[in-house]
Amino acid sequence: MKSIVQLTRPHQWVKNIFVLLPLFFSGSLFHLTALYSSVITMLSFCFIASSVYCFNDIYDVEADRKHDVKCARPIASGRVSITTAYLLMALMLAIGVSLAFLLPENRYETLGILMFYYGMNLCYCAKLKQYAIIDVCIVAFGFVLRILSGGVSSGVMLSKWIVLMTFLLTLFLSFAKRRDDVLRMNETGEAPRKNTIRYNTTFINQAITITAAVTLVCYIMYTVSPEVLERFNTEYLYLTSILVLIGLLRYIQLTVVDKKSGDPTKILLHDHFTQAVVVAWGASFAIIIYCL
Repeated sequence: MKSIVQLTRPHQWVKNIFVLLPLFFSGSLFHLTALYSSVITMLSFCFIASSVYCFNDIYDVEADRKHDVKCARPIASGRVSITTAYLLMALMLAIGVSLAFLLPENRYETLGILMFYYGMNLCYCAKLKQYAIIDVCIVAFGFVLRILSGGVSSGVMLSKWIVLMTFLLTLFLSFAKRRDDVLRMNETGEAPRKNTIRYNTTFINQAITITAAVTLVCYIMYTVSPEVLERFNTEYLYLTSILVLIGLLRYIQLTVVDKKSGDPTKILLHDHFTQAVVVAWGASFAIIIYCL
């Protein structure tokens, strides 16, 4: 049972918190109907993403067996059979789709986004992840689909800023993760992914710097944009840019100095500095838009 749970990667479900961002940024976090819809959508995304993880491990089983870390995955290690993995994949998809039908409104539009995400990621696992740059863009677009589904299911109109920031931030994290692959290739002489040979540390470092800088600029422009100032009736949101800068610098430090960018989720779950910055940013942003 432990291996089956491990195959669904529940620790990765934290990524689906992005579904709640439209509510948070719109100041509607305490509107119960909208919150219910967003939570249901988030849970649906969790199970659909787990279905994708099952397919990925089935498709990559031979490559994973040759990998020094991924060989411990449930299928690659032989603890879960491929037949069982296919059944689990179908079960996760069925639960995710069923949850979408619990939405009080816009369920078919939301389900359409979920199915597009599912199809896109199956293509990613099977082929598209072999192409450098395209791979990280697809990962980043997957997070954009998360916030789109959250906005559609809850009836919250998305600002262009939140879409841009989501794409840029997750593109930054994806490039940082690819840097870990490049370092492993340089050490072992073997590419962890087929597309790793199309990356090197110089390119990755420049890409990380560019995306981090553009992300920060985009966030600052969001906090001082007329539409945001009018919506929240406050001029203090720009102050939270300081915490965003600190968070980006910390992640770059972990990536370049500590060489720990292999799994962004694990960093969020284990690095106390990053956790403190995220909590401080969330608290300060919430106080400014909900209390002031």
